[in-house]
Amino acid sequence: MQLSDDFLNKWEHIIAEVNKTDIPLECIKKVVIKLKGGKQKTINLPALKKQGLELEEIETMLTRTFNDMDHEIRDVDFVVDVEAVAGLVQPETDKLLGKI
Repeated sequence: MQLSDDFLNKWEHIIAEVNKTDIPLECIKKVVIKLKGGKQKTINLPALKKQGLELEEIETMLTRTFNDMDHEIRDVDFVVDVEAVAGLVQPETDKLLGKI
């Protein structure tokens, strides 16, 4: 489904207001692990999916990475895939609003 820039901008605004403590992996584009000393490691989830990894395998790999690097991690940023979020939520929103 191709979504317009205006539509995605509206979703960007909605997502910016959400506390991102529990994000489904299918809605994440990248995980940026910021390390002590200024370095960072970026994990590109769509690239891993293209390589054939399933979401469970990606979750296992992320958990292992976080555990292995725990003493080096300063911060972790999740880059949300706005198109994926909109694609998941909008059809449900349309169904609910269509009943009003």
